[in-house]
Amino acid sequence: MTDVRIGVLGYGLRGSLARVAHRPGRGATVTAVAEPEPRARAAAAAAFPAARTHAGHRAVLDDPEVDAVLVLTPDHTHGDLGRQALRAGKPVFVEKPLDISVERCDAILRTARATGTRLYVGHNMRHMPVVRLMRGLIARGAIGEVKTVWVRHFVGYGGDWYFKDWHAERRCTNGLLLQKAAHDIDVVHWLAGSYAQDVQALGDLMVYGANPHRRAPGRPKTPDWYTEDGHWPPHTQRALNPVIDVEDVSLVNLRLASGVLAAYQQCHFTPDYWRNYTVIGDAGRLENFGDGPGSTVKVWNARRSGYRPEPDAAFTVPQTADGGGHAGADTLLIDEFLRFVREGGTTDTSPVAARMAVAAGCAATASLRDGGTPRRVDPPSPALTAYFEHGQRPAR
Repeated sequence: MTDVRIGVLGYGLRGSLARVAHRPGRGATVTAVAEPEPRARAAAAAAFPAARTHAGHRAVLDDPEVDAVLVLTPDHTHGDLGRQALRAGKPVFVEKPLDISVERCDAILRTARATGTRLYVGHNMRHMPVVRLMRGLIARGAIGEVKTVWVRHFVGYGGDWYFKDWHAERRCTNGLLLQKAAHDIDVVHWLAGSYAQDVQALGDLMVYGANPHRRAPGRPKTPDWYTEDGHWPPHTQRALNPVIDVEDVSLVNLRLASGVLAAYQQCHFTPDYWRNYTVIGDAGRLENFGDGPGSTVKVWNARRSGYRPEPDAAFTVPQTADGGGHAGADTLLIDEFLRFVREGGTTDTSPVAARMAVAAGCAATASLRDGGTPRRVDPPSPALTAYFEHGQRPAR
């Protein structure tokens, strides 16, 4: 099997995906990287010694020895770079979110359809074993018909991960309810089998906005910007991003088109990192206890009772074959992308679903910044939906 020759745009925090994709002699090779920041470009050169490294992205997109492209740049650049790759005839992997506005998401969907070039969006949680286990239990009827989904997301390292670089700025992310929550909104949609139709949200910048310890504009993050043991409590954080204008806590209510009600809560100043899903049907409920290999999804569905810590059934989250980032999901994500580049067809991730996660996040962000006013989430055009539902082939 000839290796797919991969071009990479951006070698920052998600450069790990490029390393996962680099499998010389086993299906894929990173042959070119574009990264404007000198230190990150040097790191890419060290990681891929045989690859060509560039400061600008056009050198990669115009390279005849690049077969497909990974877009791993900051969120607000995804749509533009993705469209350029599609116009260059390069199948493209766009890291989530698809972009930070519905308009730019629709623009990249239209470009993929117009050019006939394959578009893939990196919603890796669809490949996380815990999510697939929950979805399988729901499909088997373990809790009956889904009626409501609740998600709590405690981002214990939020001050390190989201308030020390471009993630803290609306112009780059719109808001963390979009940037961070796009994964979870997509999972809610996938578990419930329906997309958000109406949303209402509240949120605030409660902690990090009051911290005066900011870096000077233009200065890079400090070498100790992230640590598991330090930087606690949150007010001890130093060298935060010069601009912080996104919320660090948010609460969202969603009504899906099917009538399912959902709620999502996100906080960036908790002492622990924890993501918890509760899915309630008309014949039971399930809940995850941890999300890595060996953690558990518990089901209560046999009878009514008072609180019972022991469930009626418990299921262990399996270990993926290769392990790897996000409980092995990153490897499975790249596996699917490479198969899609070679063969086309349908995939577990979906550009339309990715667009709908952005649309729900954008509408919720607009709601929380407007005092909690309810917002409608509009779907893409039926023609675009049909194109992607048919594996990016014209509907017959």
